[in-house]
Amino acid sequence: MMNSHSLAIRVRYHEIDGQGRVHNSQYLNYFERGRVEMLRENGISYRELEESGLMLVVKTLHVDFHVPAEFDDELELTTTLCHCHGAKVEHAYDLRRPRCQSVIVTGHSTIACIDRSGKVRRLPKQLQLGLIRS
Repeated sequence: MMNSHSLAIRVRYHEIDGQGRVHNSQYLNYFERGRVEMLRENGISYRELEESGLMLVVKTLHVDFHVPAEFDDELELTTTLCHCHGAKVEHAYDLRRPRCQSVIVTGHSTIACIDRSGKVRRLPKQLQLGLIRS
């Protein structure tokens, strides 16, 4: 079960630091965008999931920085579903400059499903099925 989703990202001016490079915190936002768009592509609305009382929260996140990205760079983020079972979803991330294929950052995360009170909950069946279909 390896679903992948690609997302084009153009670096915006407010995402860079004083050195003219993408601030490291922005990569976490890019990863979040990749996960949400992957859900949407698989017919799952994150908004509807939250309205049902469930949330997907970051449990662990690891980022490896390779080379910096800069203002106005065109990037491509590939988000890959690695594992989806019980109450967790694991993703891998690969952010590159598509023209030259240089790797900007790579990473992986574990996302947990919780309810509004913060209790861990199993992923709903429709979410699991939506994520694991090709």
